[in-house]
Amino acid sequence: MQHHRHQIAVSGLLFGAACWGVIWYPYRLMQEAGVSGVSSSFYTYSIAAFIGALIFARHWRGIFRLPQSAYWLALAAGWTNLSYVIAIIDGEVMRVMLLFYLSPLWTLILAHFWLKERVGLNGLLVIVTSLVGAYIMLWQPGALPMPRNDAEWLALSSGLAFALTNVITRRSSHLSLRVKSMAVWLGVIVVAGVMLPFQSIPLPALEVLTLQHWLLMGLIALILMAATLLVQFGLTVIPVTRAAVIFLFELVVAAVASYYWANEALSLREWFGGALIIVAAVVASRMSDQHQV
Repeated sequence: MQHHRHQIAVSGLLFGAACWGVIWYPYRLMQEAGVSGVSSSFYTYSIAAFIGALIFARHWRGIFRLPQSAYWLALAAGWTNLSYVIAIIDGEVMRVMLLFYLSPLWTLILAHFWLKERVGLNGLLVIVTSLVGAYIMLWQPGALPMPRNDAEWLALSSGLAFALTNVITRRSSHLSLRVKSMAVWLGVIVVAGVMLPFQSIPLPALEVLTLQHWLLMGLIALILMAATLLVQFGLTVIPVTRAAVIFLFELVVAAVASYYWANEALSLREWFGGALIIVAAVVASRMSDQHQV
C-alpha cells in the first residue's frame, strides 16, 4: 500500500513538472487569438477556483477562520504564477525557466533574514554558483549581464515570489491541501484583477469569447488544478530532496517543447550558465533535508 502511494506521489510530481513545461503553449495560443496572458490567466484561474469551490463546498465555513498567512500565501503565489505565465508567453521559454530556477538563491537569502536560518558553506556555494550561472547566461558583449527584456525581469520576479511562497508555506504547515490550493487559484485572480486596468489589451467580454476559447481555457484550468493538487500531494509523501530533483524534469520537457513548437534553442554559453543554475538548485534541495532550507 505504501509503495503504491509512493508511486502515485512520484507520478504526480512528474505530471506537475511536465504540465509547467508545456503550459506556456496553450497560453501563447490564447495570446495569438487576441486574449492577453493576464486576461487568460484571470479566466483560467477563475474556472479552476469555481470548480475547486464546488469540490470543497462542505468546508466553506472555514474561510472565515483563515490565518493571515493564507492571505500572504495567496498574494505571493498569485504573483508567482501570473508573472511566470506572462514571462513565458513573451520571452524565450528556456531562458525564462532558467531565470525562474534562481529561486533557491532567493529562498536561502529570505530564510536567512526572515527565518533566521544559518546559510553555511553549502548555502554560500549555492549563492555563488547561481550568480555565476546567471552571469554567464545573461552576459552580452558591451553590456551588463542583466535581463534583456521585460519577460526576463518578470521571470526573475517570479522566482523571487516563488521563494517567498516557499518561506510562507514553511511557516504555515498547519494549512490544509485544499486551503493552499484555493489560495493559489484565488491569489492569481486577485493579482490579475489588479493588473487588468493597466493592460493595453482589455479583458474580453464573456460574449466575445468563442467556444474554442472556452474549451482551451477549460483545458488549461483542469491541467492547472490537477498539477496543483498532485504536486501538493506529492510533496507530502516524497522527501524534499528527491522532489526538487524530479521538478527539474520540467526543464527537459520545456527544452523539447520549445524546440519543436516554438523553434527556440539556447546557445552553448546559455546552456552552460543554465547548467550551473540547475546544479545550484540540486545542492539547495539537498540542503533542505538537512537544514530545512
